[in-house]
Formats: sequence, C-alpha cells, structure tokens
Amino acid sequence: MNSEVSESMLFAALGFKWERPAIPISPPIHSIERVAYRFQRMLPEFVWDASILEGNPITFPEVMTLLDGVTVGGRKILDQDQVLNLINCSKHLFRLIKSGEFELSKSIFIELDFILSRNVAIECGVFRGGGQETSFTPEVSLGSHGRHTPVQTVSGAPKLNRIFKEGISLLAHCEPVERATAFFLFGALQQFFFDCNKRTSRFMMNGILMSNGIDAISVPAAKAQEFNEKMVRFYLTKDGTEMMSFLLDCHPEAEVIKN
Repeated sequence: MNSEVSESMLFAALGFKWERPAIPISPPIHSIERVAYRFQRMLPEFVWDASILEGNPITFPEVMTLLDGVTVGGRKILDQDQVLNLINCSKHLFRLIKSGEFELSKSIFIELDFILSRNVAIECGVFRGGGQETSFTPEVSLGSHGRHTPVQTVSGAPKLNRIFKEGISLLAHCEPVERATAFFLFGALQQFFFDCNKRTSRFMMNGILMSNGIDAISVPAAKAQEFNEKMVRFYLTKDGTEMMSFLLDCHPEAEVIKN
C-alpha cells in the first residue's frame, strides 16, 4: 500500500491517520512455538498489566492465586470477574495461536469480546446494535477534554459492520506490526462493543503479532498513566503515531525493532 490514494483510503476507513515512515515494520521473527511459549510463561504479568490499565485493584499475588483456580477474599465480584475474564481470554488466545486458528476476522474479534465482557457488559460478543440492545451508545470519557462519541448504536449494526469490513480489508495490506498496532487503535476508536473495546483490541493486536511470529506486547503497569494520557490525545487528534510508537516501546525487543 504505497500509493497516496490507497493510504488515504486506509486512513479514511479506520477513522484516524499516522506517520507511516515512523512505524518500524521489521521486527525479529520467531517460530509460533517460541512466541506462544513466551506468552504463556508471561501470562501472569500480561493479565496483571491489563487489569491495572482498567483500574482494577487486584494485586499481582492475587492474580497468581486466581490463575491457580482459587478465589481471593475481600475483593468486589466485578473486579474478580474482570481478572478471571482476562485469564480465560489469554488462555483462549494461546490456544488459537498454537492451533493456527487465529485470524483477523469479526468472528475471532467477537469471540474474544464474549470472554472478556462476560458479567461486566450489557451484551457480550456482539457488535453494538447487533443484539437486543439497539439504542444505547457508550461514550469514552476524556476527563477535562470531554467525551469521545463513536458511531451511534442502531439496530443490526449496519454501519459498524461496514466500517469493520472495510477496515480489516485495507489493514490486510499492511505489514504485521503496523497492522496490529493500527487495529488496536481502530477498535478503541470505533467502539464496536458496549464495553471492553481496548481490552479486546489489545488481544487482537497480540494475536496478529504472535500469528506472524512476533512477540506479544504488554503495557507495563508502571506505564498505565502514560498509556491513558496518550490515548486521550489519540481520541482528540485522531493521530495514532504517538500511541503506535508507545506500544512498540513496550515490546520486549523494542531496541531491535527501532534500530
């Protein structure tokens, strides 16, 4: 996708732009077994980092306890359910990668959202308007900057389905790193689901990376505030360059990728 027209089509379809030369596209490539093994080994950190991004108070030792199949006391059920969903979705993504079944598709996207949204969202595993709820349009709070309002929820979700289909069709022409990080922002911006959009889109991002032999990205808990501040700027400017670079800075082989 080198022509100016095609690039314009890509940005228009996704709803945002970025400086394409600023995003490295030649990361170290490993075997699927290697990246899946690392993901599985780092699963406690991935789950805890993801929970911190959502403001969940559950601690790292408590995540380890939940991974062992033991409940933790003194926590809200909603907080515990959120972490259990992250654990279950991580394990499911691992299985998809190992079996070679992962693909950038609506079916996988809603499959992951169904797991992540269970017990925490109005509806799970369905685009807004594609289920029983057809009138509520969720907004993203930007603090003092107001709110980001996505495409209105309507019965049947015709516009959201069109946006998604056009978006992934054009993303297919991008290199895996660019495709993965851009998809995360695509999902976060368009808000295809009632909840868990950033979470689900990050899992899709890592699915794209790992299915191409590239290690998964986890935003460290220590960078949660930086992540949130940059996401606010992304929603305001509709420019993904800063966030895509930030995500690559969080990659375990960031120094190699950026050189």
